[in-house]
Amino acid sequence: MELNRKYFLLYKLFNSSFTGLSVGILFTIYKPLEDPSIYSLGGIVLASSMLLIALFYDKLLNIKSFFKISLIVEIVMLFTLLVFLSLNISFISALLIYCLYQFTFIFGGYLVRAETLVAHDKNFLSRIDILKQIGYLVGLSVSYGFYKVLEYVYLISEGEIKIRILHYLLIVLQLTIIIFLLRSFRKKE
Repeated sequence: MELNRKYFLLYKLFNSSFTGLSVGILFTIYKPLEDPSIYSLGGIVLASSMLLIALFYDKLLNIKSFFKISLIVEIVMLFTLLVFLSLNISFISALLIYCLYQFTFIFGGYLVRAETLVAHDKNFLSRIDILKQIGYLVGLSVSYGFYKVLEYVYLISEGEIKIRILHYLLIVLQLTIIIFLLRSFRKKE
């Protein structure tokens, strides 16, 4: 399996844009999780799971595992968006989305390590990081503009409604991210 650098760079750009665009939604979605011990328990599970993943780096640090785990993480992210649209804001949806996000974070350290090994070129790694930051800034800027347009042009001031509308854009973006991820990897000929 080989990395298609052009599509991988686009994947990283759009993936970071998703992060920037969605960063503010969690404050509203997690509102029903009032008990702070939930976050402590989630952190314990996260750290323990990341430790377990690190124990298997010798088997996981390769391009095939990197691709498969990246794809699983992106599909889970898509599922979180669909959960929100299906269940709205409730204790169950907040808890489920929190658990799904924690699941994706479990692989965060691994994905950074594997990305470095798969890219293995300083200039390419630099381009990846530059596009990640540009994507994040674009996502944050679009998010800000999106919320202000809803508020001042469409007179929508309720946060939950704004977030619900944003989720449709996020679903399209997440599907685009998955497409770029799939195109980023090709079988060796």
